Amino acid sequence: MSTLHWRNPKVEVNGTDLSDNFSSAALNLSAEMLDETAFGDTTRIRKGGLFDWSIELNAHQDFVSGEVDSTFFALVGVTACIELRPQNICSTVINPIYSGIGIIESYNPIGGDVGSLLDAPITIQSAGALSRATAAT
Repeated sequence: MSTLHWRNPKVEVNGTDLSDNFSSAALNLSAEMLDETAFGDTTRIRKGGLFDWSIELNAHQDFVSGEVDSTFFALVGVTACIELRPQNICSTVINPIYSGIGIIESYNPIGGDVGSLLDAPITIQSAGALSRATAAT
């Protein structure tokens, strides 16, 4: 069994590695549940439907060109190529690449409590299939 210490994942947007800006990342994968219950059934019967995925990120804000704000401000409502890996190293069987085309649903560039880091939460919704690859790259 291989366990990981979640401390250095890879977060890439449109080919730009922004990993060093994020304090949290979550990939959510689900399937719609279709109700196939019919007359005479005594229990709900469900079938899996279409897949759905989303990504929730929390970035430490950076206004420098090529970093968080300049990347995400222009992408709200637009599709982008997204890649996540558990570790920011070459992909392998124990470090798969999750990638897909997502649409930036929300980006909150400014907000927080006095004395805290200026963080920027970002939500990405699926705009295409999510793939998983384990080939060495």
